[in-house]
Amino acid sequence: MRWHLGSWLTSAAIAAGVGLMFGCNPQGGHTSEPPGPDWTARRDQMVRTQIEARGVKDAQVLASMRTVPRHLFVPDSYRDVAYSDSPLPIGEGQTISQPYIVALMTELLEVSPGDRVFELGTGSGYQAAILAEMGVEVYTIEIKKGLCEHAGTVLQELDYDSAHVRCADGYGGWPEEAPFDGIIVTAAPDRIPDPLLAQLRDGARMVIPVGDFYQELKVITRSGESFQERSVIPVRFVPMTGEIERQRD
Repeated sequence: MRWHLGSWLTSAAIAAGVGLMFGCNPQGGHTSEPPGPDWTARRDQMVRTQIEARGVKDAQVLASMRTVPRHLFVPDSYRDVAYSDSPLPIGEGQTISQPYIVALMTELLEVSPGDRVFELGTGSGYQAAILAEMGVEVYTIEIKKGLCEHAGTVLQELDYDSAHVRCADGYGGWPEEAPFDGIIVTAAPDRIPDPLLAQLRDGARMVIPVGDFYQELKVITRSGESFQERSVIPVRFVPMTGEIERQRD
């Protein structure tokens, strides 16, 4: 998860961390929490004040945001503010996204349990966990090896077995697992990568920030060989790196 937030939002900064004493529910998610603050109450307040209050209504998304332990995806020094209305740094110039943006992008995908989703930009692993908690099979790629390996460890320790992590450049997608019922991108290219469009199932959606300094969060819907595009809100993400940059030259 890269740095993404609305242009009217404030930014923060960091690298990911995990806690101990994990439990799992029938879907493979986290249930028991380490001693400390009432994390369940904090998640509920986050959902009520930051997410529902801004119009996110999808019941599966809201339930997942209330369940996934966001504080276990941030370093210890940021754990107390894990449910604040802002992104937080996860190292290497990347962040865990603002909760509202995670919820909005997940809702815009319009996926259901059993669907298969490709994520470009694993970051902390939090977005992948939100989707996995919803019963989605997630194929997620992270270009930064340190973040990738750490996210994979966190997801494994939380028993999100339906989240498959690959350390690589995500420009080319994950062709051997395509087509996907949804694609979510958490870094901004200046144009939409053609390989991702080709791996989107007919009728499915891609949620992606597009642009240079000024960016728009877009929803791309495939209809046969054509693609409908609509803009949702202005956003500010870190730029996509790797092959997309070489394609630009």
